[in-house]
Amino acid sequence: MAIRPTADTRVLAGRPFPLGAHPEAGGVRFAVTSAAADAVELCLISDDGSEERIELTERTFGVWHGLVPGVTTGQRYGYRVHGPYDPVLGLRCNPAKLLVDPYARRITGRMTDLRAAQGFTGDPRRGRPSTVDSLGSVPLSVVTSPGGPDTGIKPEVPFEESVLYELHVKGFTQRHPDIPEHLRGTYLGLAHPVAIEHLTRLGVTGVELLPVHSFADEPSLVRAGRHNYWGYSPLGFFAPHAGYASEPGREVEEFRTMVAALHAANIEVLLDVVFNHTCEGGSDGPTLSYRGLDAMAYYLHGKRGHLADITGCGNTLDAGSPTVVRLVTDSLRYWAGELGVDGFRFDLASTLGRPHGGLFDRDSTMLTAITTDPELSRCKLIAEPWDATGEGYRVGDFGAQWAEWNGRYRDTVRDFWRGATDVRDLAYRLSGSSDLYDHNLRRPWQSVNFVTAHDGFTLRDLVSYDHKHNEANGEDNRDGTDDNRSWNHGAEGETEDAEIVALRLRQARNLVATLLLSTGTPMLTAGDELWRTQHGNNNAYCLDDETSWLDWSSSPAADSMLAFTRSVVRLRANSPALRQPEFFEGRTTPSGDPDLIWLRPDGEEFGEGDWFDDRRTLCMWIDGSNSQARNREGELVTDHSWLLLVHAGAEPVEIVLPGREFGETFKPTLDTSTADGSSANPGVLEPKSRVTLPPRSLLLLRAPRSL
Repeated sequence: MAIRPTADTRVLAGRPFPLGAHPEAGGVRFAVTSAAADAVELCLISDDGSEERIELTERTFGVWHGLVPGVTTGQRYGYRVHGPYDPVLGLRCNPAKLLVDPYARRITGRMTDLRAAQGFTGDPRRGRPSTVDSLGSVPLSVVTSPGGPDTGIKPEVPFEESVLYELHVKGFTQRHPDIPEHLRGTYLGLAHPVAIEHLTRLGVTGVELLPVHSFADEPSLVRAGRHNYWGYSPLGFFAPHAGYASEPGREVEEFRTMVAALHAANIEVLLDVVFNHTCEGGSDGPTLSYRGLDAMAYYLHGKRGHLADITGCGNTLDAGSPTVVRLVTDSLRYWAGELGVDGFRFDLASTLGRPHGGLFDRDSTMLTAITTDPELSRCKLIAEPWDATGEGYRVGDFGAQWAEWNGRYRDTVRDFWRGATDVRDLAYRLSGSSDLYDHNLRRPWQSVNFVTAHDGFTLRDLVSYDHKHNEANGEDNRDGTDDNRSWNHGAEGETEDAEIVALRLRQARNLVATLLLSTGTPMLTAGDELWRTQHGNNNAYCLDDETSWLDWSSSPAADSMLAFTRSVVRLRANSPALRQPEFFEGRTTPSGDPDLIWLRPDGEEFGEGDWFDDRRTLCMWIDGSNSQARNREGELVTDHSWLLLVHAGAEPVEIVLPGREFGETFKPTLDTSTADGSSANPGVLEPKSRVTLPPRSLLLLRAPRSL
């Protein structure tokens, strides 16, 4: 239990940095920044909900600070800010609103009354400040002590060896029958040996967690009586989300324990971070923290105090503001340092390169501050290279140290296997997307390749639905994208038609195999390997139920998909030529052949004009004798050579294998026309042999290296 200071407690000056609440010298030092404030009160909240207000009189560099003797770990607190309220000028100080500390390392409670949390009366852009006290209706900050369970040794998996796995902390284990019920859906559930075993047997090297920063329901969901499930509605950028703790109040310790368990299994932990907007929404949203502290310092504004929105979420954090730059970099360092995180995926990262909402600049203050930081520069940094505007679509445009979610890869691979595009763009995607990344000092592994993600169809739904079915979201199916690039193969949704079911499974194997055999960094989405469905919902952000939670029950389709995915991940891990860290350049290899050759079905090399034909079949030769892959000691390693055949046509096609100069023999190694990926014709093939590819199938052949 927290100890309260006496009524006559003398507040000491303390110091402004680091920001937040830090136990020291027999008390706690509090520091919060607000250039807009005329006065700031620290509010200590007792167990019965009453408060004691203590004015912070010291102000240095725009930071209000003081050391309060007698306060201890576990104390709940907030701030009240006195100052100008003039929405036309973007000023929204209102001492009736109790504010969360942006640097709080624990946040407890939730918003229970939207009206009480709103800072205005009448028109939010021209009205008066609300006099309703928000205490009791809003979340509170909690003083925490540093340290906790050791997070283990960071695996530092080279990017070229990485296989990422996007998962939701709750959804991954909420329905797992072999995890104790009280641990399901929690950090400790993900740390459980059963969960770890699934990840290690699958072969992934890193988990990319959907947001675990403390988040709150946005106003539209509060009004509808719904809740945010995904977590892309951040409230605090330092506090782990309390809802994922098995024991209330122990979220920091449990998060650290989870990281340690994953590190012990040689699995990295990457966080999906949302530094582009907050849960406070548009001008009619609640005043929970940033808006009341200093709205102009945190948010983009247009004319007459209007909130600028380039995120589609009601507000946008201003990446050009020193206050925001400091908040973001301090947060990242805390998670990477004290909490042991290995990397970050930045949601709507283009906003971070648009200071004050302007044109995109890969060398912007924010992006540069991240990449030049001594600790953060050692982390895996992945950008989602777009925002809600045309200016923000920046696939391939980020700087040298950034990897990117490659949306072009997703679209091309989906289109190819549904028969909507030819092989010209596919060749770029299979070979590392050099058209996007072979400039500005980047490597092919900086293309994070994916076919599905948390937003959009699952793999099963991608091959089962032509259209979204989001009625359960309560928005009359208006939400979610209509650009799904999916194909139901003859029936919308679930069907008993055996031919359709078989074709869907084959197409799913095609998509998984293409993803894992492409040069670049593959990202799988949790549950795709278990044949998970959301019943056609492509935007289940507000469905915290069986729609979103992984189904761990066994079925022939789920079992075969899991076994197939494991086998292809293992094949990739054991084949350096299939995950090269350098772009193919047509260089001559020790075998005398170029490192990459594109072949037609007749066994001849592609000519310039062939790329412009409407082709549905492509043969990709990779010479493994000079793969450019290295072991952990930095030495070059050789590999077998590989011939990848992909055929999206509706009819079988005959392939003539290349001549003896490409290999003495060819061994079928992976075949998507069979349920387990084993070859339908397992024998060794001679050069110039003829192979018939079934409709819509992929075949990988190995040409063993000479000993």
